[in-house]
Amino acid sequence: MRIATDLDEIDLGVVHRWLSEGAYWALGRPRDVLERAAQNSLNFYAQGDDGTPLGYARVVTDSATFAWLCDVYVDPGARGKAVGKALVGAVIEVIDSLGLKRTLLATADAHGLYEQFGFTLHPNPERVMQRGG
Repeated sequence: MRIATDLDEIDLGVVHRWLSEGAYWALGRPRDVLERAAQNSLNFYAQGDDGTPLGYARVVTDSATFAWLCDVYVDPGARGKAVGKALVGAVIEVIDSLGLKRTLLATADAHGLYEQFGFTLHPNPERVMQRGG
């Protein structure tokens, strides 16, 4: 498995299909929105040794103090084969190299994966706010 981080090596058509059709948090996301988000983020794209797309993750960051890990998706045919673990591991390696104080994420179902990399429930959820849905 290989993790590509250069946007030119990422098949955004595949990523768009994955997210807009199969990710509960991004259903219906337009292609132009995906492209704009990718252009303004750090991107991680897992591929098999034969180039088969396996998964994707994106990080929004100021590269100094904060990061938000999002859009982590593994192709259904590749699930259970440590693709998510490889993606998150690559993300953590980059985040750690930046010396960021805080990295956040939101998940409905992958707590066990993220806990392996030191993520915990937010200690003060009453202080976390959002705008929009």
